[in-house]
Amino acid sequence: MSCDLILALDVPTREAAAPILRQLRGQLHWVKIGLQMFTAYGPNYVREVAGMGFNIFLDLKLHDIPNTVAKAVESLGPLPISMLTLHTAGGGEMMRAAKAAQLKTNPSLLLLGVTVLTSMDTAGLNEIGVTSPSADQVARLGKLAADSGLRGLVCSPLEVALLRQQLPADMQLITPGIRPASEAASDDQKRVMTPADAARAGSTYIVVGRPILQAADPATAARAILAELGSAT
Repeated sequence: MSCDLILALDVPTREAAAPILRQLRGQLHWVKIGLQMFTAYGPNYVREVAGMGFNIFLDLKLHDIPNTVAKAVESLGPLPISMLTLHTAGGGEMMRAAKAAQLKTNPSLLLLGVTVLTSMDTAGLNEIGVTSPSADQVARLGKLAADSGLRGLVCSPLEVALLRQQLPADMQLITPGIRPASEAASDDQKRVMTPADAARAGSTYIVVGRPILQAADPATAARAILAELGSAT
C-alpha cells in the first residue's frame, strides 16, 4: 500500500506560508489548511493555494448538531477541496447528515472522521469521562464512522494496524503525529511514529508540519520524508 505526504500548513500568516509553498510547489501534492489559516483568510485562501496546484485537505473538525454540520458541509463543498474533517464524537446522526450533504454538493469530496486527537492520551481521555484506553476509543469511533458511511479517518499512527484489522479495506487512514526518526517528540504530540513505520503500519497519508516548516530548507526536509516513505513501501 502506497503512502503519501500531506504538509500541515500550520503557520501564523499567509506571508509566512508563501515562500514555503513556492519551494514545495511541484514536489508534493497535498496541503492541509487548518482552523488558524481558514479563520484568518477564509475560502479565498483555499482557492489561492489550490490554484498553485496543491490538493487541499481542509481540517476544520466540524462538530455540532447534525443540521448545522450538514449546512456547513453544503457551504464548504463547492470549494476546491479534496478532504474535509469532522469529529466522530458528534455521533452517527451527525456523520450521516454530513455524508448526505457531501454527496449532494461534492460527490468526490472525502469526509474524514477525527477519532482521538494525537495530543491526547488515555489520561487526557479520562479527564473528559472516557475510561477506556485510547486505542479502544479509536476503534469504537472508527467503527461508528464506517457504519455511518465515512470512508476516511484521522487517527494516530499507533492505531492504524488495529483499524486495518477491523474496518473495510477501502478505508483511508490519515495520520498526524509523525516525526522523523532523527527528531524527538518534544512538542504537544504524544502518540507519534516515524514516517516509514506509519507507512508500514498501513497509513494512506501522513500529515507533517513542524519538521518541514521549521527546517532550514523545507524542500529538502520534504524530499527526505518522501524518500523514507518510498523506501517503506
